[in-house]
Amino acid sequence: MEEKVITLAHGAGGRQTSDVINNIFKKNFANENLTADDAAVLPMDAGKIAFTTDGFIVSPALFPGGNIGKLSICGTVNDLSCMGAKPLYLSCAFVIEEGFPIETLELIAESMAKTAKEAGVRIVAGDTKVAGKGQVDGVFITTTGIGKIQEGVNTAGDLAKPGDAVIVTGDVGRHGCTILVARDSYGIDADVTSDCAPLWDAVKTMIDTTKDIHVIRDATRGGVGTVLYEIAEQSSVGIRLEKENIPVDDKVKGVCGMLGLEPLYLACEGRLVVFAPKEHAPAIVEALRKGKYTQNAAIIGEVTKENVGKVIMKTEIGSETILPAPGGELLPRIC
Repeated sequence: MEEKVITLAHGAGGRQTSDVINNIFKKNFANENLTADDAAVLPMDAGKIAFTTDGFIVSPALFPGGNIGKLSICGTVNDLSCMGAKPLYLSCAFVIEEGFPIETLELIAESMAKTAKEAGVRIVAGDTKVAGKGQVDGVFITTTGIGKIQEGVNTAGDLAKPGDAVIVTGDVGRHGCTILVARDSYGIDADVTSDCAPLWDAVKTMIDTTKDIHVIRDATRGGVGTVLYEIAEQSSVGIRLEKENIPVDDKVKGVCGMLGLEPLYLACEGRLVVFAPKEHAPAIVEALRKGKYTQNAAIIGEVTKENVGKVIMKTEIGSETILPAPGGELLPRIC
């Protein structure tokens, strides 16, 4: 390809379109199921499948710990995983702004291929559109995924029960903090890296320990705090947290302290919130702590019959306060 940036011709369906597809996407995504036809034809075992789709418009598109390509794979893989489904197949659709650097597009595709390989998922179909200058901010990606729900697993947001332990699979708020610092809106110099990661192996570790898990949810937009309020409402329960047990990276604490932010409401892109019977919780956490992305897993609270629809925080000095209900969007375009 002679061009160094994407032009409208790359979206017109001719030679330049073929160049982008063959030299960037097909080169990086090649596998036996990747199709040049209008739809992929895929083998599927008997049983239940999970099916999900998600759009990604993060700004900036490249950030410490990842980029929009890695994020687009992790986001959909993790949504499938939360339903106890082994991710199998993904499709991806790109909307690219005229003038977008081809070198950056290839970096994004390479990152997607690497992350898909790690997650054990195949990219099997896709689409590419080019929008005029100013109609898109760089590149937007939509991924759709199919996964096979594992036998004996049943997770949903309305299945939390009083007595369940509340587990997080690692320190919270790191992705949102990373994006905030990367935008340089506040002039803060902090070496914070996104937690963006594919989490099927973490879910498999949990269900290999016990299938008696009630809720698994990834804490993306709105962070852990928003997830907890969603589950409290869906399951008609209360939740009590132990503040001193909530893992937060020291650098994230520092940024949040300067700006008066609550880490529980900053997005994660590699953390799960898990509700399971408390008799299983120690074994789940022990198993998670041996994993690549879950070494800081912790039990942070419990589900209660009282205070239905509310999240109560027990502070380090022993007092209790109601965690504020999630409000407006703190950071737009974090995923």
